[in-house]
Amino acid sequence: MHDLIIRNAKIVDGTGTPAFEGSVVIDGQTITAVHRGSSGPSNARRIIDAEGRLLTPGFVDIHTHYDGQVCWDKLVTPSCWHGVTTVVMGNCGVGFAPVRKGSEAELISLMESVEDIPGTALHEGVTWGWETFEEYLDAIDTPYVMDIGTQVPHVALRHYVMGDRSYEDATPAEMVEMKRITRSALEAGALGFSTSRFYGHIDKAGRVVPGTNATAEEMMTIGSAFEGLDHGTIEIISEWLKEPDELRWIEHIARTTKRTVTTLTDGSSTPVWELASKLDAEGLSLRPQVGARPASVLMTLEGTINPMRQFPTYREIHTRPLDERVAALRDPAFRVRVLADEPILPRNRDAQRMISEFARIYVMDASLTYEPSADDSLAAIATRKGVSPIEVMMDVMADGVPLLWLVGNYPGNLESQRRAIEHPQSVFGLSDGGAHCGVLVDASVPTYMLTYFTRDRQRGPLMSLEFVVHKLTQDTARLYGLHDRGVLAAGYRADCNLIDYEALALEAPQMVRDLPAGGKRLIQRARGYVATICAGEVTFEKGEATGVRPGRLLRGGRTAPKSAVV
Repeated sequence: MHDLIIRNAKIVDGTGTPAFEGSVVIDGQTITAVHRGSSGPSNARRIIDAEGRLLTPGFVDIHTHYDGQVCWDKLVTPSCWHGVTTVVMGNCGVGFAPVRKGSEAELISLMESVEDIPGTALHEGVTWGWETFEEYLDAIDTPYVMDIGTQVPHVALRHYVMGDRSYEDATPAEMVEMKRITRSALEAGALGFSTSRFYGHIDKAGRVVPGTNATAEEMMTIGSAFEGLDHGTIEIISEWLKEPDELRWIEHIARTTKRTVTTLTDGSSTPVWELASKLDAEGLSLRPQVGARPASVLMTLEGTINPMRQFPTYREIHTRPLDERVAALRDPAFRVRVLADEPILPRNRDAQRMISEFARIYVMDASLTYEPSADDSLAAIATRKGVSPIEVMMDVMADGVPLLWLVGNYPGNLESQRRAIEHPQSVFGLSDGGAHCGVLVDASVPTYMLTYFTRDRQRGPLMSLEFVVHKLTQDTARLYGLHDRGVLAAGYRADCNLIDYEALALEAPQMVRDLPAGGKRLIQRARGYVATICAGEVTFEKGEATGVRPGRLLRGGRTAPKSAVV
């Protein structure tokens, strides 16, 4: 008697090979058989008739910031609503371990400033009680609806070792101590190490976060902690991926450790793509992470960025309840006053453009495509209507529709994004689940990729369903050495999604106040997930949690398909 059989499914198994009709047999936490066609056993404690619906592996999201949220949210929302059964945290160099007693608030402040997670929520929701990274792993090793894994964050590591000097250059002795702690954490189960060398990651005092300007010597010393290990991935967020000196030490780490190095980039950083291809030809691994859609900001009346705040008239009411502000935006007398205002713009030029460059501020379409044309901008809509772009902005924001700002030089389509995703060395990343609570909700990217890039896109070529599922499952799992998942085959972990592909759809983002201390965040749900299964147990049915929590903490170096275990 088997535990679970999913019959009559359209199976996309995660490997990128063509879909086929068949059934999957599950016993305990493991897939024990996959049968093609209508044949196969029918004796099970539970049988799910897929009725031809899509069956995929559970999705593996490698770039999240749930480091604090896992202390209070065992569902790991909103990722759980989008078929995700494994997440990796500790990205971008920020996290909560190691930490010296009494300095917890400083790590919260850094996380809040870099990742836009309300500090009040972190202060109330994070349990603390640990010092070392090993103790942190033990503290978060609790039941969840999905598996979680994490990395050693450079910012916290530097803060722990260097204290008040963490913004300065490390001494050789401090470098060696960071290496020692990293090695110990990896041996305890950390999935890797992450660092940020991005000038957009600044603290509340306006300083770049600790480690941004770390020397090549420091980076190579920490990297040497991976030598001789059979697991561990090194994430390097860097603005200097076009600089030979930066690529030189990154290549050194890849060669000396034989471990995978991953970066964040786009299609424009040609040198890093060339290096990735060169190393791949030699059996080494450098995997640039690319987002499923461009870096973006959603602007709403309740969000972190609200372009109405530039108007003194709106500032008079900005603390009032939402319904009063909406009513004011529709009031003719109030609108006349706004149009007569002299805007108060921030000093930062990028922030100025984000709220006032109306030809590049787009109205989010009902299909949530993230691929607007020039006709979707506030300026173009205003021209067609014969009104001011500010009037259009007030209409849209009063209707609760997000305004979309695409970071960088958006060319008018997502072709560069598609080409980067299809590059042989690229890997999906940058969902930022759990972070940027007031400006985006990219934890929904698995659903977005399935609906938009394999089915609904009309402004350019589609990608095959098999390819996208592979990039969401086996490919991301392999990046962090999670070789026991991401494939529907005998011996692999029984993480699956049963999806009504034709009905699959994103729901509109909404602002909620469900964080500790009443903190607010954007969330986004989806329709069309018939069932999500983690470790052989159905965790979600028709989008609702069943109450079981089979997920646990992942410890690096301890995951392999059961069929491969000797």
